[in-house]
Amino acid sequence: MAEVLQEGTVPMRSKHQGKLIGVLPPIYPEWLGSHDFISAFGGRFPYVVGEMARGISSAQMVASAAAAGMLAFFGSAGLRIDETDTAIGQIRAQLGPTARNWGVNLIHSPQDLAAEMAFAELAIKRHLSVVSASAFMRLSPAIVLLSAKGLKRRRDGTIERPLQLFAKISRAEVAKQFILPPPEAILCDLVGSGKLSTEEAQLAAQLSVAEQVTVEADSGGHTDNRPLTVLLPLIASMAHEISLTHKYATHPRIGAAGGLGTPVAIAAAFALGADYVVTGSINQCALESGLSTDARSLLAEAKATDIAMAPAADMFERGVKVQVLKRGTLFAQRAQRLYDLYRRYQNLDDIPAREREELESNLFGQPIEQIWINTVAHFSKANPTELERAEHDPHHKMALVFRWYLFMASEWARQGVIERRHDYQIWCGPVVGGFNQWVRGSFLELSEQRSVVQIGLNLLEGAAQITRAHQLRLAGVSVPSSAYDFRPRRMR
Repeated sequence: MAEVLQEGTVPMRSKHQGKLIGVLPPIYPEWLGSHDFISAFGGRFPYVVGEMARGISSAQMVASAAAAGMLAFFGSAGLRIDETDTAIGQIRAQLGPTARNWGVNLIHSPQDLAAEMAFAELAIKRHLSVVSASAFMRLSPAIVLLSAKGLKRRRDGTIERPLQLFAKISRAEVAKQFILPPPEAILCDLVGSGKLSTEEAQLAAQLSVAEQVTVEADSGGHTDNRPLTVLLPLIASMAHEISLTHKYATHPRIGAAGGLGTPVAIAAAFALGADYVVTGSINQCALESGLSTDARSLLAEAKATDIAMAPAADMFERGVKVQVLKRGTLFAQRAQRLYDLYRRYQNLDDIPAREREELESNLFGQPIEQIWINTVAHFSKANPTELERAEHDPHHKMALVFRWYLFMASEWARQGVIERRHDYQIWCGPVVGGFNQWVRGSFLELSEQRSVVQIGLNLLEGAAQITRAHQLRLAGVSVPSSAYDFRPRRMR
């Protein structure tokens, strides 16, 4: 219902009291972002449940969120291609063949471009409507293939795009690559290899690579720790200029991610002009999460300061770091120790015997020789070129052994291996602490009550209330601070 605003009062519904200031239309969560975004994907809300790697954003999480009218991505990064294929089948079985408000994640693998291409071909084969691309530093053939495959001209002259890309970025130079049309050289190579037709390549040259660009600020996992208030307006302005220059029929939609775990933060992102918002770290706490119950209990106790940066498993040798939980785990310190050893020594045999023994007993829990046997077994199937390189480069062999620990640390957290609790690697940002503070004293304080749908609906409802309170303030009404303090309650 619309509010009748009267001078010197709180909102009232009678126009016979006080001086009329104006009429404030109602606000619904569905109206917070872009209506075009909602229409494009057949959902109800401008809200995305983001991908968390290795199935933490599980098939059940995706199905539950999508069924409630949100858009959701399965966390396929770090999983085998057959595991991703199985998850696609599970999600489609629950949502039906026509649902368009869900997808899977393609994470950049610069050391294994063949894996990227295999993923792209699976997505095309399974007729996926949506794919989220994350951690990319530059465009790869797989991304361009996903963007261009299946393009065709409609009778009215517009171009039909069967698969929509979401590019998750945190740097302007990377965003620009996704907002521009794909490079001609990559298109030519894909045509030459038979993966694209000449017509598809010609149509792709008239479109942006991605029509959704998610601006990722300070987030869990891979992050540049950027402030959203600086980054989002910058990317939005760039997208607008490029769209005008290339005369795109559809201007790229700009989303916000990173640090969004309270209604105030969600409302602020929409106030910045975001077409949609994306949540990540907080969904690890949800019942549908692929994270173990034990790991979720650690997250439920976290404060905003219980966060640290640690070496990343997938880009260890480049010194890239990820943001992880510090409270209740020693992972960040132990991972940094391994990276320091990697920088100090060129060969596993160079590590002093006493330090090596301490690593094996207190950190690895087994001899380095056994870790190498397990590593060889893994990469023999996953990526044999890594082993070929290690044969000629002992420093790379050291990196693979140390990466074993980083990989297993996230697996122990997923599986809930209690005896390795101090080694859990749990990706998250400070937002988890803000979320925990917000839900304190409500039903969402309990881990067993945190469903992905209840989390999302409460954030959206709260953001709508806060936005409405702010509109009242702009209309000259004195609004109490309590109007900005939305408390979680059971929805639906």
